[in-house]
Amino acid sequence: MKKINKQNTRGKEGNVSWKANMQKQSIVIEPHETIKEFRLYLYERENAKATIDKYLTDVNTFYKFLNHNYEISKQRVLEYKEWLQRHYAVSSANSMLAALSQFLEFLGVSSMKVKRIKVQRQMILQEDQLLSEEEYHTLVNTAYKKGQKSLALIMETIAATGIRISELKYFTVRAVKCGNIIIQNKGKIRRILIPGAIRKKLLYYCFIHDIKDGIIFITKNGNAQNRSNIWTQMKKLCKLTGIAKGKVYPHAFRHLFARMYYHLTSDISGLADILGHSSIETTRIYTADSEKKYLSSMERLEVLLSSGRPLETVLE
Repeated sequence: MKKINKQNTRGKEGNVSWKANMQKQSIVIEPHETIKEFRLYLYERENAKATIDKYLTDVNTFYKFLNHNYEISKQRVLEYKEWLQRHYAVSSANSMLAALSQFLEFLGVSSMKVKRIKVQRQMILQEDQLLSEEEYHTLVNTAYKKGQKSLALIMETIAATGIRISELKYFTVRAVKCGNIIIQNKGKIRRILIPGAIRKKLLYYCFIHDIKDGIIFITKNGNAQNRSNIWTQMKKLCKLTGIAKGKVYPHAFRHLFARMYYHLTSDISGLADILGHSSIETTRIYTADSEKKYLSSMERLEVLLSSGRPLETVLE
């Protein structure tokens, strides 16, 4: 790929035609071949398959916006950003802009990249978004009573270690015996210590189910448990317990771990390392409190700042 310069010139290289002058910069792409090359570019940069698929989907959305006019300029990219704001939630729009930035960088026109949509992070969550400690225990106990020992132990394992549901595959018999797991995810490697209580449960589970090696959490067919079948089981458990289904999903147990860890330690840097976050700003989302707790804190503050004067004298 050839980067655009600001000379009065016009040319073509590969599947990209480019033109520029002092007033305007733009490139014209051949969509089908360019996206094939972009896929290879992402693969060679060792992006995860899920990331590659997501980026390609987002670039195709950009193609649809272009509506068969494949001349790209900074103005068109800005118009696309505005279009995303009208049609998508901010988080989704920013994710799609991130994919487009990678695409523009691949094309050699980083100057056309635009900034993410700024929004103040919501650090107060509604009650119906948070799984409480009491609800967690209800779910686990109900699963055990219904004979769903694998599901109960999966919930306990995530809540005790803070792993992602996709990282359950790293819980092998050998790893649990060693007392720690080594996770390779998103191009990073991190080590997670397994707390004693959950380690004993996992080893006992392996013993009674005659699991001598390999991945611990598997289906009847011998395949590793995945997000889909675990979530299906959780939804059924919601109906049995009466807990709102919006609170119960695999990632909710990771959030519960994060909140409990932070409340006990106030160590957000350590928590970021455990969760595998590159940015502490991402970790802050996991430590968000409920609206009810926030209001309680505000009311305590109000008492401290109150003059102590009766209400009727204040309003006179």
